Amino acid sequence: MRQRYRRYLRPLTRSPRGPIIHLSPPEILLSGFLGLGMLGACLLKLPGMHQQGLSWLSALFTATSAVTVTGLSVTPLSDFTLAGQTVVLILIQLGGLGFMTIAALSLVMLGQRLPMHQTSLLREALNRSSSREIGRLLKIITAFALTLELAGASLLALDWVPEYGWQEGLWLSLFHSVSAFNNAGFTLWPDSLMREAANPLTSGVIGILFMTGGIGFAVIGELRERRHQHGWRVLLQPSRFSVQTRLVIEATVALNLLSLVMILALEWRNPGTLGAMASHGERLLAAAFMAITPRTAGFSVIDSAEMTQASTLWTMALMFIGGGSGSTASGIKLTTFVVLLLTTRAFLRSEPSPILHGRRIGDDTVFKSIAVALAAMLLIFSMLFGLTITDPDHAFLSLAFETVSAFGTVGLSHGLTPELSPGGQLLIIATMLLGRTGPLALGYLLATRSRPGISYARTELSIG
Repeated sequence: MRQRYRRYLRPLTRSPRGPIIHLSPPEILLSGFLGLGMLGACLLKLPGMHQQGLSWLSALFTATSAVTVTGLSVTPLSDFTLAGQTVVLILIQLGGLGFMTIAALSLVMLGQRLPMHQTSLLREALNRSSSREIGRLLKIITAFALTLELAGASLLALDWVPEYGWQEGLWLSLFHSVSAFNNAGFTLWPDSLMREAANPLTSGVIGILFMTGGIGFAVIGELRERRHQHGWRVLLQPSRFSVQTRLVIEATVALNLLSLVMILALEWRNPGTLGAMASHGERLLAAAFMAITPRTAGFSVIDSAEMTQASTLWTMALMFIGGGSGSTASGIKLTTFVVLLLTTRAFLRSEPSPILHGRRIGDDTVFKSIAVALAAMLLIFSMLFGLTITDPDHAFLSLAFETVSAFGTVGLSHGLTPELSPGGQLLIIATMLLGRTGPLALGYLLATRSRPGISYARTELSIG
């Protein structure tokens, strides 16, 4: 046992062939996010970062939320100075693209080969089954992200520069564009984007940014590659894409449309949300935005605390599902959810395996999906159980909403987070970190499990 944990005390050793890291990729990821969060907290505690000064817990909470691109906050970003907001923005960018991606990209740009441990780390972060062409993929990812963020900032500036002036308007545009693409959900206004609910330019640009960041870098890379090979007409030929890409795109469209119908039906006459808007067009625009934001971003154009209980539960389900694999979003991931549905359908139809687009889904993928979903539910239950102990005076549904939002690193809130006790805020911090790295860690354990040397006799159990 002592030998097993010794590697945590000395995670890095030197050998004649170079440094050796004794930590697994998920452990490195978790350590990196935790280290960046602590570094960010130290920076946010410096004088001149906050107008009134921050406690260590508030600084750690804000930094962790930024690194994990969650968006939950115990203090409005409007209370930070420009320097403090800049620190938060840098943490968002590092957390969205991944500290390991940026570090490895710097080596690639210098013409160096990636070390084996970094290659394995990137495979986990980008959900790639092969190590080939990771360097080229990293260049595509970074170039695409920066280009889209600048384009989004330019479009937002068309509306915000005339309203707020050049300096404030450009800063607002850049900050919200980066936050949107990285699915962070942070805004520089205390009411999120409620003041922009009737603005189609803001809703459209930010919606496109966080949807693009939420479908996954692997999907983006394949769309780009196919377009170069076959032109824009390939977008009308889904059979040319991989099963993974087709699944993510089709499931994203289907869930968004279903969510739009649900939000319209449940909130249309709610005087606290859509019912308070002046026109049917504004209601439809706000409903469309709220239909797509829970799985990825966390921006809000209505007060989440005023939603009906049915809408709240539906939103929690979307936050639990999350975005595409290898994206800036979290949750159990869209692919995992679809595999679970297909597995259930196959069982009910007495089929030997789930089928998707004429392909059989392997048992390893099924087991991994079940394990990821169950681990996520256990994590949410454990953290929610802890919150009911540390903060028993708050409504259970609000506690559950904050917990699921933290796990999915979404950032939608009932406004409860600043009111939590120090113990409750620490639980939310742990939930954000584990929600960001947990699925990767579980996937790594399943991908590297060893074959047992002993084969046991089979047994049957009563299920259901």
